[in-house]
Order: sequence, then structure tokens, then C-alpha cells
Amino acid sequence: MRLIGRLPDMLRRLPKAIGEGADEGAVAGGRRSVLLSRGSIRHVAFYPVSPLTAVAGDPVTAERPVVERPFEPRSGGQTIVFSDVRLDRGGRRTLAGIDLVIEERRVGVLGLNGSGKSSLLKLMVGLLAPTSGSVSVDGLSPRADAATVRTRTGFLFQSADNQIVHPIVREDLAFGLDGDAEEVDAAIAGALDRLGIATLTDRRIHELSGGERQLVALAGVLARNPRTILFDEPTSQLDLANRNRLCDVLAGLPQQAVVVTHDLDLVAGFDRVLVVGDGRIVADSDPADAVAFYRRRYG
Repeated sequence: MRLIGRLPDMLRRLPKAIGEGADEGAVAGGRRSVLLSRGSIRHVAFYPVSPLTAVAGDPVTAERPVVERPFEPRSGGQTIVFSDVRLDRGGRRTLAGIDLVIEERRVGVLGLNGSGKSSLLKLMVGLLAPTSGSVSVDGLSPRADAATVRTRTGFLFQSADNQIVHPIVREDLAFGLDGDAEEVDAAIAGALDRLGIATLTDRRIHELSGGERQLVALAGVLARNPRTILFDEPTSQLDLANRNRLCDVLAGLPQQAVVVTHDLDLVAGFDRVLVVGDGRIVADSDPADAVAFYRRRYG
């Protein structure tokens, strides 16, 4: 009944999400999903694992994952494999000829707007399905094995508001978590403590700064204890102070991270950096060489 009572407020928040595209209003790993087809709303639902799809007519499932408790950050990453992947969206090629194996702890992805870099991330959690070829995460299909993949793989969207459902921080982080009250509280406390924002536990979301909301959204991902976190331009909407704070947090996370960004300084300490151009991987090397290539080609 509480969820039904809140539905009008939730629906009022959809236009902003819809304006950001067919995938931007949807969140993998335990948040809101806005299922869209050709730019129109097909369905609005709340699931512990978002049954997202970008292909009209795909089945929607809502299998509840087993979420491990209490919160203990996983340090072991996953192996993400792209095999001759092509992706067409809106009648045009978005990605083509992608052969890629990602195993490193920190991987950056650079590229101009519209180059296909965000689509690369979304393929990793089944938010998009390849037109041809295959994607696997530790041997699992992000589409066929969505519940398991999204339990292990968190996704942080560019706009934190697209990942926040409830008005109070504690309530939002508890949404979609399994376990008894003690286990859920432990998961929430662990995630907030990890980010140094335990003082925000009982705060109202609308009272928080943009940087604080971004950290709350990240805490919502961490509370699910993923092995890998995918970041889509995490610093693009932050001021300098909060940008630096999030960078410090990212550097200290034990989880594997794949980060799409325009922030060239952010990837300086990464293990590997990819450059996406015209739907292909045009550079794949250490940060210094990849950034130098990016500056020569697009600077």
C-alpha cells in the first residue's frame, strides 16, 4: 500500500529520466526500471533486479537474487568478454567489430559523445543486447543470466536522481535488499561507512548536494556487494570538490571498476584505458599512451 501511495510521486519524476534516453532512466542491480520502446513508456516497475530491455517484445523477468550479508566488499573482479560484437540502435551502427577481454581492476573508457562508449557499458549488464556477436561476464550472458550478472555487477548512471526511489537515504538503500532487518541494516551501514557518509543515513534526498546524492547512489550499488561496478561519467555533474572526493572514493574501492569518462585526469592511475571512436576500439593501452592518443586524435 505504501508503494501504491507513492506511485504518483514516482511517475512525476519520469520525464527527466525519459529525456535522457531509452536506457538512462533505468538502473541495473536493484533500482527503478523504465522500460521504453521507440522512445515511449512501455512499463514502469520496481524489482530487486531490474528486468531492463531495449528490444521491444523481450520477456520481462523479476527473479530475486541472493544478496550476500553482511556487507564485505569483494576484491575479486570478473572477466568480461566481447566477441565480434555489433550493436545497431535506431537504424544506425553504434558499435562494430568489438573483440575485447577485460580482467583488470581499473579500466577507463574514453571517447567523444556518441562514440559508443556508454553503449559498451550497457552491453555488460544486458541493458542493451548485441545485434550480433556475444558478450559474457564470468561466462554468463548479461541477458539470459540477468539476475546473476546484475547481482555481481553494479551500474552507476551519470545522474544520481535516476537511481534514487525513496525520499530518505536509509529507505532508499534498503529498497530491494533481501534479509532480515539486522542483515539489511548491516549492509546499509557498511556501504555508507565505506564512503564516509554515515551521517547522511536519515537525511532527506532532496536536501543533499549533487555530490552527496551521487555518493548515496553509489552506496546503493555497494550495499548489494557487487564484484564489479560500471561508472557512466561519474564526475560530469559534480563541482571540483565533490569530483575530487568521488575520485578518492573510486581509488579506494576494492571492487573492479570500468569507468566511462571525459575526465582525462581521472584515468591516470588506471591499469588500462580504451578509446572508442566511431563505434570501434581505436586505442587500448596504458593510461599515458591512451590519453596521448586521444588528445592527438580529438584535441
